[in-house]
This record gives sequence, structure tokens and C-alpha cells, in this order.
Amino acid sequence: MIDFRYHIVSLISVFLALAVGIILGAGPLQGAIGDQLTGQVEQLRTERNELRDQLDEANVTVGNDSRYIEAAGPQLVAGSLQDRRVAVVDLDGADNERDDAIAEQLETAGASVVGHVRLTDSWTDQDEESARQTVAEGLGEKLGEVPQDATPEQRLARALALALTGSTPASSEERSPEAIELEALLERFALVDVVSEQTLPADVVLLLGGPAPEQAAPAAAEGEEAPAPDTYVVDIEVQVAVAAQEVAEAALVAGPTAVSGDVVSTIRANDDLAATLSTVSGIEGEPGRINVPLALAARIADQVGQFGFEESATAVLPPAVELPPVTRTTSSDTGAQGAAAGDTAGGTSDGTSDGTEADGAADVEQTTAGAGEG
Repeated sequence: MIDFRYHIVSLISVFLALAVGIILGAGPLQGAIGDQLTGQVEQLRTERNELRDQLDEANVTVGNDSRYIEAAGPQLVAGSLQDRRVAVVDLDGADNERDDAIAEQLETAGASVVGHVRLTDSWTDQDEESARQTVAEGLGEKLGEVPQDATPEQRLARALALALTGSTPASSEERSPEAIELEALLERFALVDVVSEQTLPADVVLLLGGPAPEQAAPAAAEGEEAPAPDTYVVDIEVQVAVAAQEVAEAALVAGPTAVSGDVVSTIRANDDLAATLSTVSGIEGEPGRINVPLALAARIADQVGQFGFEESATAVLPPAVELPPVTRTTSSDTGAQGAAAGDTAGGTSDGTSDGTEADGAADVEQTTAGAGEG
């Protein structure tokens, strides 16, 4: 009975409190509470309208800025890369909308895209490391002078750079047989996809990166240090850029707004790399795309820079440079002297090229087959 009385008292207290609240809310406090709530609602409505007006003004300003950039861009870019040949390397997979937009800027600059390749997952997959080593070893002497301690990825990067830029000694208008052979080998072993067939040697190489790769490492527990980011893929991509700059007249790495761990940020964070490699960030927008041909022109003029809006960038806009006209040699320029020199060397260039290409492919095939049997 004592427990039941306690329940009765509790229920009576609840109903009394509810009744008092109703009486006060409907009586002396009704006006004060209503006025306070009305005032708060009006204040919130006013703030909302002010914020909406500010947003509309900001959108108008951004729209006007975009229109100005689009109008001024062609004037800034026009002729900056006149008659230069560009090879494009996609480091991060397909992005046709981005590639088309940048190709349009290059064309406005007077350049032409003469080749376009895309690295496959086999180029950066850790599980394919032994296969890459086998292919790299099979390249042998086709890479020219390479340090003995060069890694397989460095050898493959040099092979790709030579494939994109190699021309015949007699004519800068023709790809060398060695360049064609190297490209065929890289494609045959599924290291690259050829997006568009290349018929002319490139002067400069544009490397297009993507967002930072997803980190496979687990998140750190509370109180523990965060695991170091996995830089394996990005480090390999950087090697491709280094090899391109060593072989080509100029190379440029361009990517979206830079974030920690992507290829652009990795280059900018390394003083040695940043001293030789130029980067452009923000290519998802018009300002970044305009910067691409301008930065390539500056690099041809031996001016290195990191261009974008981030703190890691050294400038927003590449410096204006005036490049000299392109001078190219053709086989007709060499005349009979080139043919005589070829005969003295021990045969015609056609015969030598065919034999070299066939032997080179056979060497890599044999090396790969031997590794598979092992």
C-alpha cells in the first residue's frame, strides 16, 4: 500500500505541474512568450533575407569574374606555344571532359596535341612490380645512358619519354623507329593505353594528374600517431614526370586543386623536384586550364614555377615569355650527305630500323617468357 500511495502522489504532482503550465501559458505569460517567439522569427527571417541577398551578389560577382576570365583567356594564351607539339600523358585514368578542355587551350596557344597515352593500373600496381621489372630488364640498351642503379619504374618512365619525343637524326618531322618500338612494347605489355595514334615526335610533355589516391592504411586509434600516407603510386607518377623533363624540351604536371598526397603537392613539397618540375593546379576550372599553356611556355624558356591559388604555389599566373620560332629539320634538308652518311655507317636506315625493332621486341618477349618459366 505504501508503494501504491507513492505512485498516486507522483501522478498528482505531474498533473498539477501540467495544469500550472497551462494556466500560466494561457494567462499572464501568454503575451510575453508570444512576443518573444514572434521577435525571434522576424529576426531569423531578416537574417535569411540578408544572407540570400549576399549570396545573390556573390554569385553575380563570381559569374562576372568567370566571364572576364573566359574573355581574357584567349588573349593571354594566343600564340604562347606557337607550332609546339604536345604529348599528353594521363596519370590517373580517363577524364575526357578535362582532356578536351585543356586540348582546346593548347590549340588556342598555337600548339598541337600529337600524342595521347594513358597509364594503366599495371604501371603503378604493387602486385605488378615483378612484371614491370621483367619488361624493364628486356629494354636493354634501347634507353641510352641510364644509371646502373635505376629502378624498373625509372627505366619504364624513360622509355615512355623517349617514345613520345624521339625523332630521327635526319628529320625532326619523323618519329624514330626506336620511339615507335618503345611505344609498341609498352602497349603490348599493357602498361599504357594509346588514346590517339602518334605520328609526329613531341616537343613538350603534359602530364595530367588526379586527386590524391585513397589511403589503404587503417585510421589511427585514439592516442596513436596517424599512419604515414601511402606514396607508392604517386612516387611512380613523379618518376614519369622527371623522365619527361630530362628528355623533352619541357614538361609540366597539371592537376586539380592541390591536396596533401597528390602528385602536384608531392612535387611542391620536395625542394629538389620543385627546382626542376613546374606544376599547375586547379585545372578543374578555367584559370587553371589557362595556366597550362602559359606554364609550358615558361618552362621552355627555362623558368620553373608552381602555379595556382594554394599556399604551396609560387605564383597565381605564369610569367609572360616570348618563345623563338620553331626550327625543324627535314630529310630533304640533309640531302645526299645524310644518305651517304647512312651508307658509310653500314646500310640503309630502313634496313637497320626494321632489324632493330624486330630484335628489340624479341628481346623483351624472350626476357618476359624466361621470367614466366622461372
